Amino acid sequence: MIPYGRQEISPGDIEAVVATLGSDWLTQGPAVPRFEAMVAGFCGARHGVAVNSATSALHLACLALGLGPGDRLWTSPNTFVASANCALYCGATVDFVDIDPRTYNMSTEALQRKLQQAEGLGCLPKIVVPVHFAGQSCDMQAIHALAQRYGFRIIEDASHAIGGAYQGQPIGDGRFADLTVFSFHPVKIVTTAEGGMVLTHQTPLYERMARLRSHGITRDPESMAGESEGPWYYEQIELGYNYRLTDIQAALGASQMGQLQNFVAKRRQLAARYGESLADLPLTLPWQHPDSDSAWHLYVVCLRLEQIRSSRLQVFNALRAAGIGVNVHYIPVHTQPYYRKLGFKVGDFPESERYYAGALSLPLFPTLTDAQQEYVVDTLRHLLT
Repeated sequence: MIPYGRQEISPGDIEAVVATLGSDWLTQGPAVPRFEAMVAGFCGARHGVAVNSATSALHLACLALGLGPGDRLWTSPNTFVASANCALYCGATVDFVDIDPRTYNMSTEALQRKLQQAEGLGCLPKIVVPVHFAGQSCDMQAIHALAQRYGFRIIEDASHAIGGAYQGQPIGDGRFADLTVFSFHPVKIVTTAEGGMVLTHQTPLYERMARLRSHGITRDPESMAGESEGPWYYEQIELGYNYRLTDIQAALGASQMGQLQNFVAKRRQLAARYGESLADLPLTLPWQHPDSDSAWHLYVVCLRLEQIRSSRLQVFNALRAAGIGVNVHYIPVHTQPYYRKLGFKVGDFPESERYYAGALSLPLFPTLTDAQQEYVVDTLRHLLT
C-alpha cells in the first residue's frame, strides 16, 4: 500500500534519539529548548513553546489570549476538528467562516461579510483561527487588516505549513498573527512522533504558555505569591496542564529540522509533477495564490463528478484496492454530529461542503518514488477515462 503520507526517518534521526536515550535527560532537559530555538529561528519568530501535540498548542494559544466563557472563536470548516475544539476547551463559542473555492482556505471576503454582520449584532469574535490548508498560507495580510479594524486576535493554524512561505517570508514569522501553531505528527512535514509548537513574538504570551504547559507552576521568584523557601521551591500560580514534549521527541524534531528544506523541495517537485501529469483529467487541481509558496503537506484533487461515470466512493475504493492509500481531507467540522448538536447543519457553509463532495488526497511524501507516482497517475487515469 502506498500511503497518502508517511514520515521519513534517517540514520541521523535515529542516532539523535539514541544519543538522548543515553543522556541524563529524557524529559525537561536541554533538547526541548534547543528544538524550540531551531524552529523559531528558522521561521523568524522570537519564541517557541514545544508541546505534546498541535491540539495542545491550539489550547494553550487560546488560553494565552484569554479566551473563555462568553467569548467567540471563528475558524474554517475545512480543517481537522482540533481547530474548533480548542475554543470549546476554554468554554467559548465556535463559529465558522466559509472557504475560498480556489485555495480551500478561509475566504477573506466571507470573513469580512461575517464581521460586518457580527458588528451590527454585537457578537464579534475574540479570536480568528485561519487554517493553512494543505500547506498553503491564507491571505494573512488581508486577515490582519480586518483584525486591526474589528479588534480580534489571530492564531495561525499552520499545522500543515512548516517550511512554506507567504509574501516571500517563512510562515510563522509573526508579521500578521499573534501566534502560529505547527504540528509534528508523523504524516506532517517534520515529525517528533507526536508533538506541536506555538511561535510568537510576544514575550508575555510565551511566558504564560510555557507555564501552562507544565501545570501552571513557576520557579521564578518575581512571579511567586510568597518568598522562596529554597532552591527546591516552586509555586502553582494558575491551573495548567502536562502538555510537555519529551527530550526524546525534541531530539528527533531537531534532527528533522535539519532536513526540512530538502523535504519541502521534494514535495514541491512531486506536486509539480502531479500538476503536469493530471492536467488533462476531469479533476480540479490545487490552485496556488501568487503570494503563497506552499509546503505541500497534502496534494488534494477534486473530482469533477459531473464528468465521470463513478462516484467519489467508487473511485476511492478502486484506488485503495489497487494499493493506493488515498484519503479525504476534511469532512467539514460543522457537519460532525457533535457540532450539529450545537446547532450547525448541512448547508451552513456551502463552499466547504461543495469542496468536500469531490475531494481526494493523493499520496505525497518525500520518499514517494517516480515509479510509485506514475502508478498513482496511471491508475487514476484508467478510472476516470
